[in-house]
Parts: sequence; C-alpha cells; structure tokens
Amino acid sequence: MNEQDTKLMDKIVEKLKTVYDPEIPVDIYELGLIYDVKIDGKKASLDMTLTSPHCPVAETLPMQVRRTIEEIDELEEVEVKIVWEPPWDKTKMSEAARLELGL
Repeated sequence: MNEQDTKLMDKIVEKLKTVYDPEIPVDIYELGLIYDVKIDGKKASLDMTLTSPHCPVAETLPMQVRRTIEEIDELEEVEVKIVWEPPWDKTKMSEAARLELGL
C-alpha cells in the first residue's frame, strides 16, 4: 500500500469509528464488524458483517456506513458489502471494546 492509500485508509478508519451500532455503545470498527477495506484509486470497497443476521439495523447500518465513508473528499465511489462468513463473535472485538463492555 502506497503512502496515499495509507493516509486514505487512516481517514476511512477514523470515519468508521464514528459509526455506532445503536444497541451497543462501541463503534463498529472496534466491534470488529469491518472485515476488509480495499482501496482502488478513488473507490473504497468494504466488507462488513453484523452481530447477527437478525440485527434490527441490518438495512440501515450498511447505508449509514456508506454515507459516512462517502464524506471523504478523495473518494468518488464507496461500496459496502454485507458478509456472513466468518460469522461475527466477541473475539472479533478489540481489547478496547471488550473493556468498554466489561467483557
């Protein structure tokens, strides 16, 4: 990854840390819901999951993620794909998230 992509990745992560699952007081990045971020020029593609296929924000959270990442001036296109493999579990959370939730 070149320096420009590294800076862009940092901006994406910073933006992801502003998006919260409304049921959990931890951002989606620290929760481990973001599995992959790819940058190809001015396009970002994100693979994300949800805590459960029956998550009440299953339809709105991916759109919120896309809109938030689209705020980055260097990007012209943002794709957010929901994936279910591997399934999310508590081991995907960062240490900070586990501490915040008392786990």
